[in-house]
Amino acid sequence: MGAYDALSVVYDRLNTDIDYKKWADFIEECYRRYLPEKPQLVLDLGCGTGSMTLELARRGYDMTGLDISPEMLSRAYTRSAEEGVSGVLFLEGDMCDFELYGTVGSVVCCLDGINHLMDEADVMDCFDLVHNYLDPDGLFIFDVNTPYKFKNIYADNDYVLEEDGAVCVWQNRLSEDGRQCDFHLTVFDRCSDGRYARHDGVQSEMCYDEQTIREMLDEADFELLGIFGDTDFGKPKADTERWYIVATAKK
Repeated sequence: MGAYDALSVVYDRLNTDIDYKKWADFIEECYRRYLPEKPQLVLDLGCGTGSMTLELARRGYDMTGLDISPEMLSRAYTRSAEEGVSGVLFLEGDMCDFELYGTVGSVVCCLDGINHLMDEADVMDCFDLVHNYLDPDGLFIFDVNTPYKFKNIYADNDYVLEEDGAVCVWQNRLSEDGRQCDFHLTVFDRCSDGRYARHDGVQSEMCYDEQTIREMLDEADFELLGIFGDTDFGKPKADTERWYIVATAKK
């Protein structure tokens, strides 16, 4: 079983600390600051189980959620029905090689989706596609885990996460140059009969520094509007763990 498959069964339960409402507030404030009017069509790239997709859909946006994992998308589709959110289009696709039916006013990519692209060529393919499917001056809003997080939080640390009948053993292995971290995951999910099902997988993330991100956005014909250290538009600090990045498509 792959890492995405292993995580899909417990992903939401292990991410209860993520404040998607506040994150969506940040996205909407970006629309107010940088667009003449809020977009109607929004793509959630690497949507996972649909937390941000559904949150934005509840706020009136016409949402498309795209993810490479059919298991994650299945959970997102089920959640949309359970939570009474209709009209969301979920598509299976690769962030570096996807097709849409037309352009959108904004693309969002939340929870370090870009870090899961394992080399600069893949990031450029992703950025080029996002630019292609954005309306002129449309907004691209994404985040990345910082070099500080790779070095000090990920490192070679091991973690045990437990939430509501699910346990995830998370073992990190950071490369010597500090650029790639492999996450060896073992997930135990409690079944209805009280037994635990075990799922194993490996995920990896690649670290991209600020200068590299700036250069790739420029090469893909984006204008960088801001790199922020939090969803309150604060300036990044030396120990910032996540950068929130906003760019507009020049066409």
